[in-house]
Amino acid sequence: MGSIQRASGASERPIHRASPAIAQHFAAVEAPEGVPISAFIFGGRRARVAPLVYESFDWQHGVFVGATMASETTAAATGDVGVTRRDPMAMLPFCGYNMADYFAHWLQMGKKIPKPPKIFHVNWFRKGADGRFLWPGYGENVRVLKWILERVEGRGAAQETPIGYVPAKNGLTLDGIKVSDEALNELLRVNPEEWEAEMEDSKQFLSKFGKRLPRQISEEHDKLARRFQRVVTA
Repeated sequence: MGSIQRASGASERPIHRASPAIAQHFAAVEAPEGVPISAFIFGGRRARVAPLVYESFDWQHGVFVGATMASETTAAATGDVGVTRRDPMAMLPFCGYNMADYFAHWLQMGKKIPKPPKIFHVNWFRKGADGRFLWPGYGENVRVLKWILERVEGRGAAQETPIGYVPAKNGLTLDGIKVSDEALNELLRVNPEEWEAEMEDSKQFLSKFGKRLPRQISEEHDKLARRFQRVVTA
């Protein structure tokens, strides 16, 4: 968790990260039998390509989403701004073994769970043509979390796209904030041309794992390409 300094223009200021104290402690956290998990939320920092939020089609597809997630670098991370960097499930600095085996572990866990958690991807950093952020961020992100909870509960209006389910136009609670229809459309837009380049980049990244890459991940990449092909030829 951390606070993020945003720039209104194309240039970015370094990220300022903090580790706030947990505001409230629930007794269930210490339950020896564990607590149920209803959703996993992955996130990337992308000026384009990734919509504000989307839900994977199923567990296997969600693992693929996590395996191929990426962020554009900031000054705080590398000194270079806007370079796309793949960081599967944000675990590259922490995973102590081959990431392909890590993906396989996630896939295996999905088979062992009677009702696997839903998997979502968020992107608070999408920008418009003018280089400004389209989403206000900060505390307003709870509006996206509300939609995620509604999806977990079997509610929440959604629209199917080649990459998963995005909120329908009336799916997000936007009362009290100024987000124009144009900005909302752009926040949730899935552009086939942008995703064509994204798929090529993720394919090259996955090829680095060679034969250790689980076949299910390659299958999901192929299915994603076919879904976009159907959209383009429709």
